[in-house]
Amino acid sequence: MIRKDREMPREWAETIVDKCEWAVAAMTDTDGNPYCTPLTIARDGNSVYFHCGKAQGKRAQALLANPRVCVSCVGDTNRGALGKFTTEYESAVFTGTASPVTDPEEKIHALRLICERHTPQLMDQFGQALERSLEITSIWKITMEELTGKRKKYDKDGIEMKHGRME
Repeated sequence: MIRKDREMPREWAETIVDKCEWAVAAMTDTDGNPYCTPLTIARDGNSVYFHCGKAQGKRAQALLANPRVCVSCVGDTNRGALGKFTTEYESAVFTGTASPVTDPEEKIHALRLICERHTPQLMDQFGQALERSLEITSIWKITMEELTGKRKKYDKDGIEMKHGRME
């Protein structure tokens, strides 16, 4: 990371992974070309889960051929911060290895995490949705190997906040 003064600790980066609305995963497709795709994720420790359809599309084929990924997560942003040509931001980037989840209990656990995170108001319907979609849904797990966090934020006086001045 070039701007070490904006680097944040791992625990902080985990909060960005946990709160980002969606993340973007970069990988290599089966032809060796770069490929990226948005994901709806949920984290449990060093495991990050996402779901997709059972049919093996480009994403699944790419991950089966080369499971190494890099995932970018963006938290809060503020364009034109303090009336300047700048953006306040929070971000986390992690690398890891993706694998399909085949254990039924882990698959249900992952789906529950994803639903609790992204649609908590619908959890009373989780059981019915699970019955309808468990067999047609694939779950993937990315085991995080490296996680970094970065932020640019100003305090109320317009002074950029550094690592030691976390909120």
